Amino acid sequence: MDRRSFIRNTGAAAIAALAAGAPVPSLLTGCSRRKAAGNATADTVILLWMAGGMAHTETFDPKRYTPFEKDMEGNRVLSTFRSIPTALEGIFLSEGLESIAGVLDKGTLIRSYVAADMGHILHSRHQYHWHTCYEPPQTVAAPHIGSWIAKELGPKNPVIPAFVNIGQRFTVGEAEELKAFHTAGFLGNEYGPFLIPDPSQGLESVRPPVGMDARRFERRNQLYNDLISKGPAGEYGSDYQKESLRRSMEQAYMLLNSPESKAFDLSNEPKESYDAYNTGRFGLGCLLARRLTEQGARFISVTTEYEPFMGWDTHENGHTRLKGMKELIDRPVARLIKDLDQSGHLDRTLIVLASEFSRDMMVEGRPDAKVQEQVNQPDILSDMKFYGMHRHFTDGCSMLMFGGGIKKGFVYGKTADERPCKTIENPVKIDQVHQTIYHALGIPPDTQYEVEKRPFYTTPDGKGEAVMELFA
Repeated sequence: MDRRSFIRNTGAAAIAALAAGAPVPSLLTGCSRRKAAGNATADTVILLWMAGGMAHTETFDPKRYTPFEKDMEGNRVLSTFRSIPTALEGIFLSEGLESIAGVLDKGTLIRSYVAADMGHILHSRHQYHWHTCYEPPQTVAAPHIGSWIAKELGPKNPVIPAFVNIGQRFTVGEAEELKAFHTAGFLGNEYGPFLIPDPSQGLESVRPPVGMDARRFERRNQLYNDLISKGPAGEYGSDYQKESLRRSMEQAYMLLNSPESKAFDLSNEPKESYDAYNTGRFGLGCLLARRLTEQGARFISVTTEYEPFMGWDTHENGHTRLKGMKELIDRPVARLIKDLDQSGHLDRTLIVLASEFSRDMMVEGRPDAKVQEQVNQPDILSDMKFYGMHRHFTDGCSMLMFGGGIKKGFVYGKTADERPCKTIENPVKIDQVHQTIYHALGIPPDTQYEVEKRPFYTTPDGKGEAVMELFA
């Protein structure tokens, strides 16, 4: 993030959207902000986003291990890593996740998430669906789940942004598609994400650019408000949207001058703790998420970052790539859970680890709804680069949930032990995931606003139901 990110983070994108005539409601009516219901089990959500398609059989749902042999049949391979024991008797994870295996008794493992069938598989479309609960395209800008939560519950600490997104840059492939769901949509800019692409530079996000004195910053602030009310942006959008822009700047200004802004400065973290988290940007993102949780953030997303053919997006060299990805996530995820548990925050913090879909070596899509092949994966593996899960698989995915009223030491759902390793017990769909999170926070299932004279619910038609079996 460069030195002008603070200004950009507080509304420039939204002004541009208004000036471009982006669809926003002329009048937003319906539910008003409410406090969490008395039966809420969580106050904060941390989403650990495995962007790119994390293979379930290579991570949290291992199957029969088959080592690589030159000219072996690909159909023989279900897992390219050995299974390892966990803190739960009889439950195994994939090799390379030893730290997470050690804290599995503190949460729930879901092995039956089923991604939507949306035809030709595109990562950005499925990520949009996961984060908003709506399939693209939509006639209105659907809010991110973090924005719904920010709107309905408001900030826990009025100084700390209610919705913080850590780790995703928008200078990489499919940037515009990624921006489409990193937004509050019709709810207004004040509920949108505070973006921190690089957590090691988090402090740069909450202070003016180097060399800008207080008087100059005040003039910029005034210019910003004039632009909203009198400039080109003021000619577009409803009064609601313009007031939301103003409030977003007011909130950012409070943060700028507050002692809580030090939470963004990772150099203040003790060396032992910093080093434990520091596996790269994702690991430091987990550290920043912990610090912001302690300061009162409401919803925090930390991503391994989606960049085409990078990270979990393994179109070749899957086994080798996943060794690196596990090293990236294993230690910091486990440390985050342990730290929040020790400090007493885990009880009221719901941690969700998820990905848009899974992967398989042979099946693209799902067995009963195959789609166009996108990976050159031969039936006979003549080279190590073909050894791994490279095709997109939507019929069986794994998720983790910790804290926030979720059961401890619980496993939900099941996939088949032989290819296709699809969900065979207790399938979970995205609307159930969203309503489970909302239920933990005490947000009612009928929450909706009227947009273009139609109700827009947190889940399509308000029909999503929480998976109550996941709660203690």
